[in-house]
Parts: sequence; structure tokens; C-alpha cells
Amino acid sequence: MELRTLRYFVAVAEELHFGRAAVRLHMSQPPLSRAIKRLESEAGAALFDRTPAGVTLTSVGAVLLDEARALLDQADRVRVRVAAAAGAATITVGILGDSTDPGATRLAGAYRRQHPQIEVRVRETDLTDPTCGLHAGLVDVALTRGPFDETGLEVQELRSDPVGALLRSDDPLARRDSLNLADLADRRWFVFPEGTDPRWQSYWNGGELREGPVVRAVTECQQAVLWNGTVGMTLLDHEPADGLTVVPLTDMPPSRVVAAWNEGDTNPLLRSFVRIAISSYRG
Repeated sequence: MELRTLRYFVAVAEELHFGRAAVRLHMSQPPLSRAIKRLESEAGAALFDRTPAGVTLTSVGAVLLDEARALLDQADRVRVRVAAAAGAATITVGILGDSTDPGATRLAGAYRRQHPQIEVRVRETDLTDPTCGLHAGLVDVALTRGPFDETGLEVQELRSDPVGALLRSDDPLARRDSLNLADLADRRWFVFPEGTDPRWQSYWNGGELREGPVVRAVTECQQAVLWNGTVGMTLLDHEPADGLTVVPLTDMPPSRVVAAWNEGDTNPLLRSFVRIAISSYRG
């Protein structure tokens, strides 16, 4: 059994869906399906029960999942130890805006436990650069949110979070149980500076061109609403500052938490980092 095939198997086992696993692995679904069928032939038993809704692990598949994870962990540790011996024992991680995300906290602990000899350098960026310096070559991997220009990057979704409208607590709309974007159409919004990635700007402005105070950080977003009565979007589970409230937006897609890195990057520390991030963010 090749390590690559075991990685394919683990992806399908964790996603319980061939399509989602293929997206995660940055490949098309047919070769993934063929690889799993070959693995089942080698194992001499079915690893998945297949249904139109997805797949579930068989008892044999559950055993293989435990063993495959252990083998892949060991392979990653080998790569990291070799990298450390060769002097490549540092990885620089870009984090967007708020490093208090519990997923990032779990990731830091898990990565430290598995790779205590690796120095992790953290570069926290403001809201004007959703790639956290990837395009500029300032970081090896970014823990950030989409959408943004993914040209030249590989992106792995880690989680998705619902969003809501950030309002003053005394705003008439703050009493509503939920809102849609049309309810905010005539309001001033906080906006990011000119030159910010247009995909990123568009998402956080609800797909429209908006006018209002320019912000660069999470605290500036909150202060713009508090002082000016403007509106904007934020994560539904973020605790707003005093005097502010968050109301769910029913017609906005959730905000995707992702890990991103440069295509073709051969840094041996990356694979292990992304694998641990996937499990840490899914808690």
C-alpha cells in the first residue's frame, strides 16, 4: 500500500464523500475512485459502503483508517526530522486578523506535541491582505478566510462559519431575529482600502459596491459601527463589543476558513502542518 493511496483513503474516510475528498486532494473524482477500488482489491474487502448520499466506513475500513493515520503520522515525522537535520526546521505561518480562533489554538497545541523541534514563526496580518503575505513570499502557509485570488496557490478548506450583520444595539434592525441583504441596502457600510483583493472586498460587502468608513482591522470594523452607525458583516459567533450586536444574515453563504500555500512548494513541513490543521479545525 503506497502512502499516496493511503492519503486518498483517509481523505475519503474523513469526508465520507468522494466529491468532497477529491476537492480536498485537488484532483478529479474518477482517478480517486479508481485508487480506492485498487486499495479495496489489495485489502481483499470493501472499505466503504456506498450510497447515493455518500459513503460510510465498513468495519474493515475503520481498522484501516486507524492504521493509515498512524502510518501517515510516522511518515510526516520522518520528513520533519530529516528537514530539521538538514537545517530546515522553521515554518512561517500567516494568521488573518484574529489569532484567538479555537481551531488555531488546537492546531498550535497539536503541532507542538507532534513536532516540538520545529520553530513556528507567526505573522499576523490585518484585513487588507487575506493571503497573509503568501503572494509576497512572506509566509509559508496562511490560516485565513476566503474568498480571494487563488492564482498560484493551493487552498484547503478547514471549516465554514455563518455570518451576520454587525449593528449598534440601539439600531432598529437589531431587534430582528434575522436579516437579509436587502434590509441593509440603503445603509453605509464599513469598507476595506482601495487595492484590497476585489473577491474579498465583495464578499464582506454582500456582493455590492458600498460606501462608508475605511477599516483595516477587526477592532476598526467594530468602532466604525459604534461611532458612525454604519453596518457591516462579521462572524455570527464573534462576541461583539459593548453597544453592538450581531443579527444572522439568511442570504449570505458562510465564511470559509482555509489553509493556503504556494503551488509547488516542496517544504517538507507543509504537508504535516496542513494535515494537522484539518483535524484541529474540525475539532
